[in-house]
Amino acid sequence: MCTYEQKKMSPLLTVLLVVFSLHGYTSDRAMASDPDPLQDFCIPNIKWGYGRAARLETVPCKNSSEATTDDFVFSGLKKPADTFSNMGISAVSVTPQIFPGLNTLGMSFVRADIKVGGINAPHFHPRATELTYVLQGKVYSGFVDSANRVFAKVIEEGEVMVFPRGLVHFQMNVGESPATVFGCFNSQNPGVQKIPSAIFGSEIKDELLEKAFGMNSKQIDKLRRKFAPKD
Repeated sequence: MCTYEQKKMSPLLTVLLVVFSLHGYTSDRAMASDPDPLQDFCIPNIKWGYGRAARLETVPCKNSSEATTDDFVFSGLKKPADTFSNMGISAVSVTPQIFPGLNTLGMSFVRADIKVGGINAPHFHPRATELTYVLQGKVYSGFVDSANRVFAKVIEEGEVMVFPRGLVHFQMNVGESPATVFGCFNSQNPGVQKIPSAIFGSEIKDELLEKAFGMNSKQIDKLRRKFAPKD
Protein backbone atom coordinates (compact mmCIF):
# COMPACT_ATOMS: atom_id res chain seq x y z
CA MET A 1 0.00 0.00 0.00
CA CYS A 2 1.30 3.45 -0.91
CA THR A 3 2.20 5.79 1.91
CA TYR A 4 0.97 9.36 2.12
CA GLU A 5 4.45 10.58 1.15
CA GLN A 6 4.42 8.39 -1.95
CA LYS A 7 1.01 9.66 -2.97
CA LYS A 8 1.90 13.32 -2.52
CA MET A 9 3.64 14.56 -5.65
CA SER A 10 6.28 17.25 -5.17
CA PRO A 11 5.78 20.57 -7.00
CA LEU A 12 9.02 20.06 -8.94
CA LEU A 13 7.98 16.60 -10.14
CA THR A 14 4.61 17.95 -11.20
CA VAL A 15 6.25 20.74 -13.21
CA LEU A 16 8.50 18.19 -14.93
CA LEU A 17 5.53 15.98 -15.80
CA VAL A 18 3.69 18.98 -17.23
CA VAL A 19 6.71 19.88 -19.38
CA PHE A 20 7.17 16.31 -20.62
CA SER A 21 3.46 16.00 -21.37
CA LEU A 22 3.52 19.20 -23.40
CA HIS A 23 6.62 18.01 -25.24
CA GLY A 24 4.80 14.83 -26.21
CA TYR A 25 1.90 16.95 -27.38
CA THR A 26 4.16 19.06 -29.57
CA SER A 27 5.67 15.97 -31.19
CA ASP A 28 2.36 15.32 -32.95
CA ARG A 29 2.84 16.74 -36.44
CA ALA A 30 -0.85 17.49 -36.83
CA MET A 31 -0.96 19.66 -33.70
CA ALA A 32 2.49 21.23 -33.49
CA SER A 33 2.91 24.95 -34.11
CA ASP A 34 6.56 24.68 -35.13
CA PRO A 35 8.04 22.41 -37.83
CA ASP A 36 9.48 19.10 -36.73
CA PRO A 37 13.27 19.18 -36.16
CA LEU A 38 15.55 17.44 -38.64
CA GLN A 39 18.10 16.44 -36.01
CA ASP A 40 18.22 15.55 -32.31
CA PHE A 41 18.92 19.15 -31.33
CA CYS A 42 20.34 22.38 -32.71
CA ILE A 43 22.38 24.56 -30.40
CA PRO A 44 22.83 27.89 -32.25
CA ASN A 45 26.43 28.64 -33.12
CA ILE A 46 27.28 31.93 -31.39
CA LYS A 47 30.17 32.43 -33.82
CA TRP A 48 27.54 33.26 -36.45
CA GLY A 49 25.93 36.05 -34.48
CA TYR A 50 23.32 34.14 -32.46
CA GLY A 51 21.24 36.56 -30.42
CA ARG A 52 21.27 39.24 -33.10
CA ALA A 53 19.41 37.26 -35.73
CA ALA A 54 15.71 38.02 -36.12
CA ARG A 55 14.97 34.38 -36.93
CA LEU A 56 16.87 31.58 -35.20
CA GLU A 57 16.45 29.21 -38.14
CA THR A 58 18.87 31.43 -40.06
CA VAL A 59 21.63 30.66 -37.52
CA PRO A 60 23.69 27.48 -38.15
CA CYS A 61 23.73 24.76 -35.53
CA LYS A 62 26.80 24.14 -33.48
CA ASN A 63 28.45 20.80 -34.28
CA SER A 64 26.68 18.22 -32.10
CA SER A 65 30.03 16.93 -30.86
CA GLU A 66 30.63 20.35 -29.30
CA ALA A 67 27.37 20.39 -27.33
CA THR A 68 27.64 20.14 -23.55
CA THR A 69 25.23 19.35 -20.74
CA ASP A 70 25.12 23.04 -19.84
CA ASP A 71 23.52 23.77 -23.22
CA PHE A 72 20.43 21.92 -21.97
CA VAL A 73 20.23 23.34 -18.45
CA PHE A 74 18.63 26.66 -17.46
CA SER A 75 18.78 28.05 -13.93
CA GLY A 76 16.96 31.34 -14.38
CA LEU A 77 13.64 30.32 -12.85
CA LYS A 78 14.77 29.96 -9.26
CA LYS A 79 13.45 33.39 -8.31
CA PRO A 80 11.01 35.99 -9.64
CA ALA A 81 12.01 38.66 -12.14
CA ASP A 82 13.56 41.76 -10.58
CA THR A 83 10.70 44.14 -11.38
CA PHE A 84 6.90 44.02 -11.21
CA SER A 85 4.58 45.84 -13.59
CA ASN A 86 1.98 48.32 -12.39
CA MET A 87 -0.49 45.44 -12.67
CA GLY A 88 1.40 43.49 -10.01
CA ILE A 89 3.03 40.83 -12.16
CA SER A 90 6.61 39.91 -12.99
CA ALA A 91 7.59 37.38 -15.63
CA VAL A 92 10.66 35.47 -16.76
CA SER A 93 10.14 34.32 -20.35
CA VAL A 94 12.35 31.46 -21.48
CA THR A 95 12.90 31.13 -25.23
CA PRO A 96 15.86 29.94 -27.30
CA GLN A 97 17.28 33.46 -27.18
CA ILE A 98 18.20 32.92 -23.52
CA PHE A 99 18.09 29.11 -23.35
CA PRO A 100 19.72 27.84 -26.57
CA GLY A 101 18.92 24.19 -25.80
CA LEU A 102 15.27 24.88 -26.69
CA ASN A 103 16.08 25.80 -30.27
CA THR A 104 14.10 23.74 -32.85
CA LEU A 105 12.35 21.72 -30.12
CA GLY A 106 9.03 23.53 -30.52
CA MET A 107 8.57 24.72 -26.96
CA SER A 108 9.19 27.58 -24.54
CA PHE A 109 8.02 28.50 -21.07
CA VAL A 110 7.55 31.30 -18.55
CA ARG A 111 7.55 31.89 -14.81
CA ALA A 112 5.07 34.50 -13.59
CA ASP A 113 4.79 35.87 -10.07
CA ILE A 114 1.63 37.77 -9.18
CA LYS A 115 1.18 39.99 -6.14
CA VAL A 116 -2.00 39.77 -4.06
CA GLY A 117 -4.71 41.33 -6.21
CA GLY A 118 -2.35 41.53 -9.19
CA ILE A 119 -3.40 40.50 -12.67
CA ASN A 120 -2.09 39.06 -15.90
CA ALA A 121 -4.16 41.25 -18.23
CA PRO A 122 -6.19 39.69 -21.06
CA HIS A 123 -3.87 38.62 -23.87
CA PHE A 124 -3.35 35.84 -26.38
CA HIS A 125 -0.55 33.89 -28.05
CA PRO A 126 -1.01 33.72 -31.84
CA ARG A 127 1.32 30.77 -32.35
CA ALA A 128 0.88 28.54 -29.30
CA THR A 129 -1.38 26.76 -26.85
CA GLU A 130 -0.40 27.42 -23.24
CA LEU A 131 -0.46 24.98 -20.34
CA THR A 132 -0.28 26.82 -17.02
CA TYR A 133 0.56 25.23 -13.67
CA VAL A 134 0.05 26.87 -10.27
CA LEU A 135 3.14 26.36 -8.14
CA GLN A 136 1.71 28.33 -5.21
CA GLY A 137 -1.28 30.53 -4.46
CA LYS A 138 -4.84 30.84 -5.73
CA VAL A 139 -5.31 32.22 -9.22
CA TYR A 140 -8.55 33.08 -11.02
CA SER A 141 -7.74 31.84 -14.53
CA GLY A 142 -9.70 31.57 -17.71
CA PHE A 143 -10.15 32.16 -21.41
CA VAL A 144 -12.82 33.39 -23.83
CA ASP A 145 -13.73 31.35 -26.89
CA SER A 146 -14.75 32.67 -30.31
CA ALA A 147 -18.41 32.70 -29.23
CA ASN A 148 -17.51 34.98 -26.28
CA ARG A 149 -18.13 32.18 -23.79
CA VAL A 150 -15.95 32.45 -20.69
CA PHE A 151 -14.29 29.37 -19.18
CA ALA A 152 -12.85 30.43 -15.83
CA LYS A 153 -12.36 29.28 -12.25
CA VAL A 154 -9.96 29.62 -9.34
CA ILE A 155 -7.13 27.11 -9.63
CA GLU A 156 -4.82 26.35 -6.74
CA GLU A 157 -1.42 24.84 -6.01
CA GLY A 158 -0.84 21.71 -8.08
CA GLU A 159 -3.62 22.39 -10.61
CA VAL A 160 -3.22 22.92 -14.34
CA MET A 161 -5.30 24.79 -16.93
CA VAL A 162 -4.92 24.92 -20.69
CA PHE A 163 -5.43 28.04 -22.82
CA PRO A 164 -6.13 27.10 -26.47
CA ARG A 165 -3.99 28.71 -29.13
CA GLY A 166 -5.06 32.19 -30.18
CA LEU A 167 -7.78 32.62 -27.54
CA VAL A 168 -7.81 35.54 -25.10
CA HIS A 169 -6.97 34.46 -21.55
CA PHE A 170 -6.26 36.08 -18.19
CA GLN A 171 -5.21 35.49 -14.57
CA MET A 172 -5.71 37.25 -11.22
CA ASN A 173 -4.28 36.43 -7.81
CA VAL A 174 -7.33 36.06 -5.55
CA GLY A 175 -5.44 34.54 -2.63
CA GLU A 176 -3.99 36.14 0.48
CA SER A 177 -0.36 35.58 -0.51
CA PRO A 178 1.76 35.97 -3.66
CA ALA A 179 1.14 33.42 -6.41
CA THR A 180 3.60 31.72 -8.74
CA VAL A 181 2.63 30.04 -11.99
CA PHE A 182 4.59 28.29 -14.72
CA GLY A 183 3.41 28.35 -18.32
CA CYS A 184 4.54 26.04 -21.13
CA PHE A 185 4.01 26.72 -24.84
CA ASN A 186 4.06 24.38 -27.83
CA SER A 187 6.14 26.86 -29.81
CA GLN A 188 9.59 28.28 -29.31
CA ASN A 189 8.18 31.64 -30.39
CA PRO A 190 4.56 31.79 -29.15
CA GLY A 191 4.22 35.56 -29.47
CA VAL A 192 2.03 37.63 -27.16
CA GLN A 193 -0.58 40.29 -27.86
CA LYS A 194 -1.85 42.14 -24.76
CA ILE A 195 -5.33 43.41 -25.47
CA PRO A 196 -5.17 46.80 -23.65
CA SER A 197 -1.78 47.66 -25.15
CA ALA A 198 -2.72 46.44 -28.62
CA ILE A 199 -5.78 48.69 -28.68
CA PHE A 200 -4.81 51.80 -26.75
CA GLY A 201 -1.02 51.60 -27.02
CA SER A 202 -1.02 51.42 -30.82
CA GLU A 203 -1.71 53.99 -33.52
CA ILE A 204 -5.32 53.06 -34.22
CA LYS A 205 -7.20 56.26 -35.05
CA ASP A 206 -9.01 57.89 -32.12
CA GLU A 207 -12.19 58.26 -34.16
CA LEU A 208 -12.43 54.52 -34.65
CA LEU A 209 -11.84 53.80 -30.95
CA GLU A 210 -14.41 56.39 -29.92
CA LYS A 211 -17.02 54.71 -32.12
CA ALA A 212 -16.02 51.18 -31.12
CA PHE A 213 -16.08 51.75 -27.35
CA GLY A 214 -18.53 54.63 -27.01
CA MET A 215 -15.89 56.86 -25.43
CA ASN A 216 -15.02 60.51 -25.94
CA SER A 217 -11.61 61.85 -26.96
CA LYS A 218 -10.59 62.65 -23.37
CA GLN A 219 -11.28 59.10 -22.23
CA ILE A 220 -9.35 57.67 -25.17
CA ASP A 221 -6.43 60.00 -24.48
CA LYS A 222 -6.32 58.90 -20.84
CA LEU A 223 -6.12 55.25 -21.84
CA ARG A 224 -3.48 55.99 -24.47
CA ARG A 225 -1.26 57.60 -21.84
CA LYS A 226 -1.68 54.57 -19.59
CA PHE A 227 -0.92 51.94 -22.21
CA ALA A 228 1.57 53.78 -24.42
CA PRO A 229 4.79 51.81 -25.01
CA LYS A 230 7.47 52.62 -22.44
CA ASP A 231 10.88 53.74 -23.75
